[in-house]
Amino acid sequence: MRKRTVYAWLVAFLCFIVLMIVTPTIPQSQEYHDFADQRTFFGIPNALNVISNFPFLVIGLIGVILCFRGYFMFSLQGELWGWTCFYVGVAAVAIGSSYYHLKPDDARLVWDRLPMTVAFTSIMAIFIIERIDERKGTLSIAPLILAGIISIVYWRFFDDLRPYAVVQFLPCILIPLMAILLPPMYTHSAFWLWAAGFYLLAKVLEAADKEVYEWTHHIVSGHTLKHLSAALVPVFLTLMLAKRAIDNERQSLIKVWRVYWSKAREGNTNVENQTYSYSVVQNVESNQ
Repeated sequence: MRKRTVYAWLVAFLCFIVLMIVTPTIPQSQEYHDFADQRTFFGIPNALNVISNFPFLVIGLIGVILCFRGYFMFSLQGELWGWTCFYVGVAAVAIGSSYYHLKPDDARLVWDRLPMTVAFTSIMAIFIIERIDERKGTLSIAPLILAGIISIVYWRFFDDLRPYAVVQFLPCILIPLMAILLPPMYTHSAFWLWAAGFYLLAKVLEAADKEVYEWTHHIVSGHTLKHLSAALVPVFLTLMLAKRAIDNERQSLIKVWRVYWSKAREGNTNVENQTYSYSVVQNVESNQ
């Protein structure tokens, strides 16, 4: 088992090296800092992009408190540390992103992306703990977070976003796949897909920042809505933690969906046969 783990890490590392060799560098575009909504309210520049980060602080602090108050059910010690790192990262997003949006530039963008990277990598470690191996997942928390931090440092010094892109987008692909294919330890696994859906919506809104601002007649921009949509990701994950219980059946979502689909097909093919009988009723005319 240890040899397989070493081989898996070696393969992943070699794939990353090949990716860095065959792909061109991705510099940070300065147009990224040119957001649609740059209005100032109450003396706050870029006010809505700043204020819309507040939900991250609320849900992040609530999550940290609930983790240590024992409100969430954790069967494994590594889960506590993984989820705590996740909620700390979420709360820090509010601070880092607000700081960045007050005066957007590359130097401040570091503090926007750093806490997001902590949250991404923590989620990956949590999935390894819950669905693959507790020990490996617990040991992977620190290395994954460190890899995320290194990707930010590499971008800042070499103006190359490729490592950061891997850290950000790889979990977006792997987490939904793992949620669907791997049998869960707990119930309510569908909340993972809700969270992934709102994160995808956030990325779409981010890309359509100026278009959304025009569509809403300069009321709200896509980037502001992106913050609110992304904040729903930890909200759904918190609801999952509050509702879930040990899943004794441990059926993956894809297996559950197959069962539902089979039952639905059987229900459509089993047509109930009904027999109808008709009686002749005489029409009696009365002479008046």
